[in-house]
Amino acid sequence: MSQASPAAQPLQIDFISDIACPWCAIGLASLQRALENLGDAVDARVVVHPFELTPDMPAGGASLVDYLGKKYGRTPEQIAETQEAIRERGASVGFAFGPRTRVYNTFDAHRLLQWAGLEGKQLSFKLALLRAYHGDCLDVSNHDVLVQTAQSVGLDADAARAVLESDAFADEVRAEEAQVQAMGIQSVPAIVFNQQYLINGGQPVETFENAIRQILAEPQEEGEE
Repeated sequence: MSQASPAAQPLQIDFISDIACPWCAIGLASLQRALENLGDAVDARVVVHPFELTPDMPAGGASLVDYLGKKYGRTPEQIAETQEAIRERGASVGFAFGPRTRVYNTFDAHRLLQWAGLEGKQLSFKLALLRAYHGDCLDVSNHDVLVQTAQSVGLDADAARAVLESDAFADEVRAEEAQVQAMGIQSVPAIVFNQQYLINGGQPVETFENAIRQILAEPQEEGEE
């Protein structure tokens, strides 16, 4: 197993997002590419945090066109143009968007992400969920889909189903969402570096890379961990 270079500087990255957010998929892909470009200069720890764009989304979800039309007042033609732009931005950072036509509730997915964090597979599971939702156009409110996605990254299927069939981690998700709201964050993705520096949106790779370089270049207070 490769280890971080002795010269690597630690970096805490808190990635606040919703699985249903396409710009979150783009933002995370961009961030990962930036970290790859920085190589051994940084020893990053990425922790994902929940945010629900539509917490009252009913079972079975809703039509994408109807949902975006009501939320943003856009016509079907405008929605189609935006979706094409999203696909192009995704492709530029290696994320393939599929022809998704529905949006779904993500609360149970966020609960399972909390559990995955305890199992040491939170980030890989988050990435798999984003691919399942935006790439494969699957219903991530469906427990079978969630269990299969968890299993695909090495998580125990029976344990995942046990979490989903209980209320486990519901309080933790709601507490984190309340904390995010208290921070004044109202849109995602929101990426916080070292608990001090906030960048919003699905930014280009270069934006993340330059920001991280600037953060790493700042002098650290003596004794600071």
